[in-house]
Amino acid sequence: MQIIQNRRRFLAGAAAVGAAGLIGTATRAQAEPPPETTTIRLAMPAAACIAPLVMAEEFLHEEGFREVQYVPMPLTGAAMLTDGEVDFDMPAWSDYLPLADAGRPLTVLSGVQVGCYELRANQSIQSVADLRGKRVAINDFGTTDHMLVSMMAAYVGLKPASDINWVVNASVSQAELFIAGEVDAFIGFPLGPEKPCPRNVGHVVVNIAHDRPWSNYFCCMAAANADFMRANPVATKRALRAILKATDICHQQPEQVAQRMAALGFSHECVLMTLNDSRYGLWREYDPEDSVRFFALRLNELGMIKKTPKEVISGFTDWRFLEEIKRELKT
Repeated sequence: MQIIQNRRRFLAGAAAVGAAGLIGTATRAQAEPPPETTTIRLAMPAAACIAPLVMAEEFLHEEGFREVQYVPMPLTGAAMLTDGEVDFDMPAWSDYLPLADAGRPLTVLSGVQVGCYELRANQSIQSVADLRGKRVAINDFGTTDHMLVSMMAAYVGLKPASDINWVVNASVSQAELFIAGEVDAFIGFPLGPEKPCPRNVGHVVVNIAHDRPWSNYFCCMAAANADFMRANPVATKRALRAILKATDICHQQPEQVAQRMAALGFSHECVLMTLNDSRYGLWREYDPEDSVRFFALRLNELGMIKKTPKEVISGFTDWRFLEEIKRELKT
């Protein structure tokens, strides 16, 4: 794939950004068994917040993967992971929970970052409770923006189905609908290459990176195709370690990461704003199981998934590699 070759040339020095603190882990990786496969397929990020996947490439090479393939994935393409088109992805709760609810083969391995979504609105809305009777833009029912606003509304006692006027329009961005005065609120999140930044219109009502309870939980997680993990446990751990090293780079060196993402067509302004606002330095600290439990419970109570938090955790998560890597990558 030409896109893979271009990315390799472009990211040829990515690992050096934070390599000084990771020399010891390279030695440990060399002492481990080699990966069962030397080829790995990752989702090509469709949103700026998934920068750790971009920055992981050279770390993956260090882990023994000779061929690192990036497969283009649209924002609505999370099922590519469970369909076996990619081996690793960074899905948000709104991606992996419906897939787990459907019994699709995925395993959530670690939290990656907190935040990146914002509820933005006009001056008639100063709190989530003010959404009653207001027009809220969504791509469709059951999409991330619909699920997130529904959870926020239910959390403060509103009935999302009847108290909010949902405006469904996927032909233009929600920010454009807002600017045109056709909606009162929308979810702003980092879009893909060549897309306008939705974080400079309206005012912020809720920022899930900083406003509780949302800021207490991971938004995006590292996840593997369950069949890939079952067949390649060593490769799975090595890939996860590379992604978490890259997550540290996003936390420590956001300007350098923004420059790399901008070279791929993302808005430098939007990427840098996202990296500085989202919290990439919490994967050692936060318990990812708490995040799965929190969001699964919210969606279950709204009737958006049928599985209970316990069923999701027991059937679709595995934290063993994370705990090992935490011990290895102590700061």
